[in-house]
Amino acid sequence: MRWPKDPSGKGHPRMNRVYRFLRRFSRSLVSIWFREINIVDDENIPPEGGVIFISWHPSGLIDPMLMHASLPGKLSMIAKHTLFKIPILGRLIRSAGAVPIERAQDSSDKTGSKNRNKKQLDSVASVVADGGRLIIFPEGTTHTDSSVKRARSGAARILLAAIRKAHEEGKPTPHLVPIGLHYSESQTFRERAAVIVERVMEFDAIPKVMADEEEQDKLERAWVSSVTDAIGTELKRASLSKTTWRERTLIWKGRSLAYAEKIRQTGGKLVKPTYAESVMGARRIRAGWEYLAENRPALTKQLVEDCDKHFEQLEQRNLVPLDVDARPERLTRGASAKLLLSWSWAAVWMFGLITWSAVIGNLIPYRGNALAVKIMKKKGAEQSIIGTLKVVTAVIFFPLWWIVISAAITWLLLVEASPVNELLQMHWLLALLTNLPFILVFLILFIWWPNSAKLHMKLYARLVIKTRQIRRWNAWKVDEHNWDELVHNQRQLAGRLVGLGEGLILPGDEDWVNPPAGKDDVVSVKMRSTTTL
Repeated sequence: MRWPKDPSGKGHPRMNRVYRFLRRFSRSLVSIWFREINIVDDENIPPEGGVIFISWHPSGLIDPMLMHASLPGKLSMIAKHTLFKIPILGRLIRSAGAVPIERAQDSSDKTGSKNRNKKQLDSVASVVADGGRLIIFPEGTTHTDSSVKRARSGAARILLAAIRKAHEEGKPTPHLVPIGLHYSESQTFRERAAVIVERVMEFDAIPKVMADEEEQDKLERAWVSSVTDAIGTELKRASLSKTTWRERTLIWKGRSLAYAEKIRQTGGKLVKPTYAESVMGARRIRAGWEYLAENRPALTKQLVEDCDKHFEQLEQRNLVPLDVDARPERLTRGASAKLLLSWSWAAVWMFGLITWSAVIGNLIPYRGNALAVKIMKKKGAEQSIIGTLKVVTAVIFFPLWWIVISAAITWLLLVEASPVNELLQMHWLLALLTNLPFILVFLILFIWWPNSAKLHMKLYARLVIKTRQIRRWNAWKVDEHNWDELVHNQRQLAGRLVGLGEGLILPGDEDWVNPPAGKDDVVSVKMRSTTTL
């Protein structure tokens, strides 16, 4: 996994030890949770000036943690002001880059809350104006919808204040950079993720300061409204937003068909693409589909109906397009034996030393963390606070338990009064272990517990993947699936999709031109001059 290099030099906030520790913790967690993380186009991040990163918010705590792990530099996040009043937690999240904000709806004192909110927004804007990097989710809430929710004006208001303050102090102009967050399945262990850094958004110049406050307010509201609308459109483009999950599913399955067909046409070997490549493929399908729906509606409607029918047949057989494309012409016993051997190897290691070490080193703090969350829920803590405290208690419970268990086992191994030490002394080779330095054994054990958990997770993921491959192999042997018919229909559909795509200029092509800020990809799709659809 390649993490982007942090910026250095004048104009970039210094990262303290607490921030570095928490980011290392975030990277460790997301690396365990996702089997593949792609960070794409991080060179789009401007080298100077503050940056506001914006993204949609489909997966709760996973979204900010993935961005915190993936994006370079010291990142600030807006957090509810009440969190900063909690002992220890307040200092911890402030050191981690969080900045407080108070929403009017969270207080009975609407006027006072509004005034405090304005001061806090100015404080946040100062962070950006001074070269800081801020993460904002303009939708204002996490959700599970297939489409982006309406963007709120907070990001645009902060950007306006930050640009004005930077200009007044002679500092580089802050930027707004959209981030595309994509998950194969964010709530499922060992799936895939992609963090795609889009190009910097460009806007009209901010309104000049004038003596007429009423006119000034009017111009600023118009600018904020325009930027907010552009942000909403940009979030839809960056997240491949669609109205329904059915449309999203069709796009991603269509991408799979087109990818396999291109591999066949070039004579290459069918291998699973990286998730970043899959996202680009889905973006191409989405842009082309929307263009054809507008310019060739009859053609698109028929293609959608045919794809829908084929995918429904696959679902009835509990199959996916990859099962059809990856099916070999001959099912040999050697290939089957190799697959079973690979599965067995992962199972033996996982249920052996690795799993027992992971259980001993991590089960107690895991249960303690779950108990703490349960107690907080009973006390009526808000969901947003529970999510934050869950991470904080994990940071405390796990290292504390590793210290306790490492000290206990070190004592059992090295102290003569221990029955385990007495057993080891019975064999000359094992007796050598009892002569090791106390601190060395302790450190080895302390490092081993979290790493055993990582190894267990990786072996578990490999076991799951191999189990899926075995199920796929068994499905290939079922003649009732009418494989010849499925293969014929799928390749025919794939050929139609690829043929249509080759007649259009789509994202990723050499002659593709990105749409202006606030416009969706479809406005830049063009028909190639040599094409007649």
